[in-house]
Amino acid sequence: MTTQYKKGVLELCVLSLLKKRDCYGYELSEYLSGHIDIAAGTVYPILRKLKSEGLLTTYVQEDSGGPPRKYYSLTNFGRETYEKQRAEYLAFAQKVESLLEEDSNDKE
Repeated sequence: MTTQYKKGVLELCVLSLLKKRDCYGYELSEYLSGHIDIAAGTVYPILRKLKSEGLLTTYVQEDSGGPPRKYYSLTNFGRETYEKQRAEYLAFAQKVESLLEEDSNDKE
């Protein structure tokens, strides 16, 4: 799969994970890299971008026995944006899937 496909959906994936619960950067990166083939460090520029756009906020929390971690949380604007982008993506993916199915049916 090309990098361009991944870039188009990684922001949406990050928003989706943060909609479920607050996470720190490494946790997001590890989860995504376990499901999507991404390079280490890919998530951090996305987090900075989403924060600068007002979709995320951060807070630092002490962890027992470890260093403090910066957690990311969706803002209200982030939740609204996620819901809108999710609907747009699912509609788009459904259309693409339909086109690809038509293409495979043409070969039969």
